[in-house]
Amino acid sequence: MKESGKSREAGKTKWVVALVVAVLVCFSLVVMVVNSRKPEPLELSDYDRNVRGAAFVRANLVLLEQMIDNWLPNDLFWPTIFLDNMPNFQLGQLELVRYNLRVLRDELTRLRTTDKIDRLAEEAFTAISNDPRRWWFPSAESKWKLAHAKLDTFYGNLLTGKSTFYARADNLATLMTEYASLMGGINTRLMNAPGDIRAVLIDEEDAGGSGGGIEIVQVDIPWSEIDDNFYYAQGAAYALLASFKAIRVDFHDILVKKNALKLLDKVMESLQRCDFEPLIIFNGDPESVFANHSLNLSGVFNDARQKISSLIVALNQG
Repeated sequence: MKESGKSREAGKTKWVVALVVAVLVCFSLVVMVVNSRKPEPLELSDYDRNVRGAAFVRANLVLLEQMIDNWLPNDLFWPTIFLDNMPNFQLGQLELVRYNLRVLRDELTRLRTTDKIDRLAEEAFTAISNDPRRWWFPSAESKWKLAHAKLDTFYGNLLTGKSTFYARADNLATLMTEYASLMGGINTRLMNAPGDIRAVLIDEEDAGGSGGGIEIVQVDIPWSEIDDNFYYAQGAAYALLASFKAIRVDFHDILVKKNALKLLDKVMESLQRCDFEPLIIFNGDPESVFANHSLNLSGVFNDARQKISSLIVALNQG
């Protein structure tokens, strides 16, 4: 009887343990799926169309709000610590916002480079420049909230005329140049991700006194990391598309005058094509039956960058 009772107790314990494990697994899967959902395409609203710069600032405010709501790159706790797709997406999104706020501070709020920098634009950019992986002292989220607060105050000043936004062709060309530079770096990362061979610079000491130069080395990309650059690029493309929607509003007259509105629309079409979601990110060779999603995204991303280069030429023409 005692042995039978012990067997029943052992059986109950196993069932309880199995149930707890099953619940934890289900909970983890649900949390990870929910936190892996990319944000919906940003549609601009709630801004004053009669104020130049309102759409651009509002777009960046919404992008900041998305990051504040659920910032993942600095998570230290189970189960979101195991995510890497959305954290990389958010890092790409963050990088684009940083570019926007830097140009806002240095160019868009000043008539000349000798003019005083807008204090709120400066403080917003400083806050957004914090380490995105810091958990506390200060946390990344607290800095994003500060950047949002400063930018929101700037937006209020813009509406009342206390702050300025100069929607000029040269300022837009500068912003496009910054975008092209960022996109060039991202595209290089996408093209390197599937490669086995990469050229690297070596200094004189490592070259054994031969004067340094370029060495061809084998690079093995771990299968668990091939999607990092993919989602980083998608995050940047998402924020770029939101920014271009705002630029189309704030610089509409300039774009029409420069005969560049259709070209900007083509850029937006290319960026929209960056939003695709493979079930699994493959890294196949050209002759493989598996796709190479990094190169697929690179082709669309580079197409947008080339159109931006053409847009810069159009804006710089008299």
